[in-house]
This record gives sequence, C-alpha cells and structure tokens, in this order.
Amino acid sequence: MTARIHLSLRGASLRFAEHLVLDRVDLELGAGERIALVGDNGAGKTTLLRLIAGELVPDAGERTLVAPGGVSALEQSLELPDRATVAEAIDACWRELRELEAEIAEAGAELAGPGGVGLDGPQLDAALARYAALVDRYEARDGYGAPARLDAGLAALGVGDVDRSREWRTLSGGERARIVLAAALASNAELLLLDEPTNDLDDDAWDWLVAALARHRGTVVAASHDRAFLARWTSAIWELADRGVTRYGDGYAGYLAAKAAERERRRLAHEAWLAERERHLALLEANAGRLAAIPRKLDKPGMGAGAFRARGRDHGAMGRIRNAKERLARLAAEPVAPPPEPLRFTAGALRARADASAEQGAPSAPPAAPILRVAGLTVLGEPVPDFELGPGDRLLVTGPNGAGKTTLLRTLAGELPAAAGGVARRGAVGWLRQQAGRIDDPRRPLVEAYAAGLREGRDAAAERLLALGLFHESELERPLGGLSYGQRRRLELALLASRDFELLLLDEPTNHLAPLLVDELEAAVAGFAGAVVLVTHDRRLRERFRGARLELGGRGALPARLTHPLHPPPPSPASPPAPPGKTSVFAGRAAPAPAKSDDTPERVGGAGRSGWVGGAGRARDGAGRARSPRLSRTRPPAPGLRRGRPGAGRSPPGSAPAARRGRTGSRR
Repeated sequence: MTARIHLSLRGASLRFAEHLVLDRVDLELGAGERIALVGDNGAGKTTLLRLIAGELVPDAGERTLVAPGGVSALEQSLELPDRATVAEAIDACWRELRELEAEIAEAGAELAGPGGVGLDGPQLDAALARYAALVDRYEARDGYGAPARLDAGLAALGVGDVDRSREWRTLSGGERARIVLAAALASNAELLLLDEPTNDLDDDAWDWLVAALARHRGTVVAASHDRAFLARWTSAIWELADRGVTRYGDGYAGYLAAKAAERERRRLAHEAWLAERERHLALLEANAGRLAAIPRKLDKPGMGAGAFRARGRDHGAMGRIRNAKERLARLAAEPVAPPPEPLRFTAGALRARADASAEQGAPSAPPAAPILRVAGLTVLGEPVPDFELGPGDRLLVTGPNGAGKTTLLRTLAGELPAAAGGVARRGAVGWLRQQAGRIDDPRRPLVEAYAAGLREGRDAAAERLLALGLFHESELERPLGGLSYGQRRRLELALLASRDFELLLLDEPTNHLAPLLVDELEAAVAGFAGAVVLVTHDRRLRERFRGARLELGGRGALPARLTHPLHPPPPSPASPPAPPGKTSVFAGRAAPAPAKSDDTPERVGGAGRSGWVGGAGRARDGAGRARSPRLSRTRPPAPGLRRGRPGAGRSPPGSAPAARRGRTGSRR
C-alpha cells in the first residue's frame, strides 16, 4: 500500500441547527499516523470522523483528503433497510471494494466489445489501460484476500457462526458492532476511521484488534475512551474540547505528560493571581493607615513647609489607594481559576468514629465492624460465596456477559430482593448504576436537578456544582433531555461528590467518561476509606486493581469463585482477620480516613435503611443451621463522593461574582 494519504482541515466549522459543534478547526494528518480522538461524550468525536470521511460538509472552511487506497469507516450504527441481511450489512461496509469490483467487471466487458466482438487499435489500448489501473487498485488493497480476512476477523471476535442470511436487525448491538469492525479491518483501506472500536469486546477480541491494527499498513484515526487501547497503539492524540481540537504528540504517555504540565501551569498562574491580589490588598491597607495618620486640620492651614508636606503625603496615599483599588477591580474582573481538585471519596461516618475513638484516648482503634455482609445469596439461581467487606476493602466482580454482575450489585444496593440468603449493610451506600435512570422532566435544567438531589437552594447548588470542575457555567441551564450520555454520567458523579458514604457500588463507572476523568476516578477509588464493590470492563482498571475478586460463572457454568491477591498486605490493627469460618476481604486497603476538616459538607439524605435484607431463605451458619443475624437499625449517614476545597485566599470586596465566573477550573 502506498503512503500517499493526506488530510487537511482549514478553518472548518460545523453546526447542527443552532448548536455549533466544531469552530474553525485546523488539522493535518499524514501517512502512517495512529491518531486517537479523546474528549467528553458529546464533544464531537463522531462528527469529526464523519467530516473526515466526507459524509458531512463543513459550513465554513475547507476539507482536503487524498486517499488513493480508500477509506473505511466503522460507524456506531449503519443505515440499512429494515429487512437487510448480515451479508448486505457487510457489503455496505465494503462499499468501495464492491464499487471497484463492479468497475472491473464493466471494464472487462468493455474489452470484449459490443456483441462480444473484441476491440482493436487505440480503443483496445485505452480499455486495457483502464482495466489494468482498476485491477492494480484492487490488488493494492488485496481485495482478493478480503473474504478470508473477514472470516478470520469474525471468528476472532466471536461472531464467526452468525448466518450471513440472517436479518441484521435481529442481532444484538454487540454482535452488530463486532461484525462491522471485522468488515472494516478486512477491507484493508488506506485510511481507517474507527468509532469506539473496543466497545463490547472481551479480552481475547481486544488482543486480536490491537494486533490487527499493528499489522495495518495504512493510517488510523480512532475515537476511544479505552485507556489501555490508547496506551498500546497511538502515535498522537487529538483532544476535542470547547468546539476545538488540540494535538498532543508522543502517544498517550505524551498526552498525559502534557496535561500534567498544563495543570501545573494553571496552578502557578492561579497562585500568581492570588499573590498579586494579596499584594494590592496589603498596599490598600497600608496606605489607608497612612492616610488616617495625617492630621485633617492644621493650626494654620496652607501655611509653611509642614502643611506642604502633609498635603503631599495626603495626595500620595490617596493616589496609591486609587491605583490599588483599580488593580483589584481588574483582578476581580479577570480571575484566574485554579485547576480542579482531584476527585476524592469520603467516608464521613468512618472518620467520625475514628475521631471519637481518638478523643476518648483509646490506645488503638477497635476492630472495624463489617460494612457489608453477604450470606447464602444466589444470583440467577447460582450460589454466591459468603463474604464480608470492612473499611478499606475492595472487591472486583468479574464474569461473562449475562453472568449476573449487575444483578448482584442491584441486590447489594437493595434495589432487588435477595432470592435466597441475605445482605447486611452498615451505613450509607453510594450506588452508581451502569445506565442512567429515567428522566422525569426532560425540560428541567441541570442545576435544578443537582439542587433537588442535594435538597438545597439553586444558587448554593450552582456554586457547589461549579466548584467540582465537572461542568462549565454555560452548561448549568441545559435541560436534562438535551444532555449527552457523558454529561448525565458527570451529573451522577457530581451528586455523589457532595455526600459521604461508607459503601460504594460501581457498575461500569468509566462508561462515557473522558480518559483523564477516569484516571481521577481510579485514584479516588484507591484512596477511599470505605468499602468498594466494582464491576468494570475497563481493561486498565482491571489490570491495576488491588483487592479481592469474585468471578461469576453464570447459569449452568462454573460456580462462582472468590479469590484473593497472591501477596496481600498484612492486616492493619483497625482491620483484623475474620474469625474462623468466615470469608473476609482485607486486601488492597486504602489509607486511614483523613482527619476531619472544617469544610466537610452537611450530610444530605440517606441511601435507605441499614440492616439485613432478607431473601427467600435465611442465612445459615457453618454447620448448616439457620441463624438470625443481629440487625443494625441506626439511621445511616448520607452516601457521597466529594472534592477537595478549591483555592484559598482572601477575597477583596466585590470579588464574589468573579469567583462564580472563574469557576474552579474545568477539566476542559
């Protein structure tokens, strides 16, 4: 395949109705590059891919694409007739190859001439040249090998046995995505445009995809939030934010380093802004003191050198005060926001108990009571091993699709009754579902939904939401019905970010989040002092997970297994091993809860009553006898996830509105 591809965008802008998606974008793409598109869900990644492919035309600016070896685009959805078959869907993915095959057949028929009589002379030479050029293009893409590549790809992705005559609409979303991915790669186009190619892939299929892209000799542009995928194959990153595109070199590692440096620059700029504000406040106070010390009346006003010097000091101090006030006004009008504080989970009730023990002068912390206890539980008819989770414990739930991972979390959260056995919870539960809940009022503004979730006033909620750094001020009035999946996910995080909890249940928490925010979420989970139960397909998160693992086999498969790390750390005094006969997870502990600070928010609401949630059967002891666990009926604290306090410093008069405008530094 020849390296002749070239793409350029010059001042490209694109809008849908009144919504401006891309604003004066300039881009260059060369042969052999591996570009990853990253950004918040709804930032315009899919739109940019369609613009590159030529499916969309910019409203302003220019697009130039030279790709003699063809373009193949993996779209999240194909536009096909209602009763289209799998074979027809593959043909739609191979549109360029099928068109080239049709042209070759037409050129071959032309060589035979009208009525089967062959051409001669110049006509024959022209027909032969056209036929040879078409065959060269087809062979450059190895079109003859496309069916074999397709079969291999379908088998590797687990859909090799799907009947090609089957109606496309009868397949699941995951099956359709994998078939389209296999067809796109099998086309061997010079430019591959992929939209979230790792979605719905298991580990084996993921490995095959990375290897296939490594073998591809052309250029690849892929929109993805998969951090492990980004780290394995990218040569550069295009980040979409605020309707623009920024390029970062040196792959994903270079992108992370550049973003860290950018964060440090923002921190230093904010500190410089604070220092200048403090300096002018000090000048204002000092000169106000000098002015107050000058006598307002003299024995003989206007007479002598003393009066002249007094008037000079008066005028000088007033001038310095005026200059300081003007500079403070400019600083207030142009605030420099600090970078947002990293996400931080807090377990307020655990911290309060630790503080109470310290105040009582206890020589050592008492044994930590379990936060979650599971006994005799079944999921989809299959038994789940008994276990307990205490403060700092981590449990990763794995298993194939349909094994019951989400069902287990819903049971632990109390959304579903236990079919057998029971679940005991102590304290408040933070529950992040895999799919966002139903929107009751699509017209309701985002800020009002956040305020209602916290049960506080709109203005206070707006300031609190902006301080989290998850939204721009311009997004606060956006109706819920107009939010992207990523924005709804960030709203759910923001609601958790304002509360305390002791148990965190996370079902695919990385869905629809930008990679940098996922990094922060991972760090927040690692530092949380409470207990965590996690379900995730994020390969990087699973690879770096430290804690116990519960593997569900699914209906009729292998029984569920609870495993521990090979080298667990020694138990801390606050978390002793469980007594004999019980399974306890004391691995991958977080650090102790931080000391209580003055900026702890008020607890808001709870996650339901604590205690035992019974099922169809009662929990049993080691000998099989039924037992009745003690119930905890104390009112639980509110669950939550919150951030550290934004930047400190005195605020000059009139600076409060500026603080609202400046926010606490959005991630974008």
